[in-house]
Amino acid sequence: MAEQLYWEDVQEGTEVTPLSKIATTEMLVRWATAGLDFNPLHYEDANAKSQGQAGVIVHGQLKRAWLVQLMTDWIGEQGALKRLSCSFRGTDTPRGMAMIGIPKEGETWWCKGSVNKKYTEGTDHLVECEIWVENGQGTKTTPGSAVAILPSKG
Repeated sequence: MAEQLYWEDVQEGTEVTPLSKIATTEMLVRWATAGLDFNPLHYEDANAKSQGQAGVIVHGQLKRAWLVQLMTDWIGEQGALKRLSCSFRGTDTPRGMAMIGIPKEGETWWCKGSVNKKYTEGTDHLVECEIWVENGQGTKTTPGSAVAILPSKG
């Protein structure tokens, strides 16, 4: 986790520290198990293709979890995530596995964001951010927004 971020250190336009992610077919099986989401679209290639996809696709809720991590890593232990939302606008295809624990070469996703608004509400010091997951081609496949409470130095 990064050094603690304070409200006074953030301005509108400040970039959220980017977070890189690699989705593998192994990760999708683990995610399906943890979330009890066994839709074969996420692990069975033939099923995904029968539904018009190029192959299995990354769970939308996994990409949402990446965005939660993006924000919680950035705001630090003393910050609090007040609200986060996102929409699934594009499909992402995971890397296959070369062998157990080693993914094949392929796409890396980037979770990114920037501060749109900085304000106070009562005693809370808040930042509103535009956030997104971006594929290897730079396309935002999962845009969203978040509001975080940051500690104040004052």
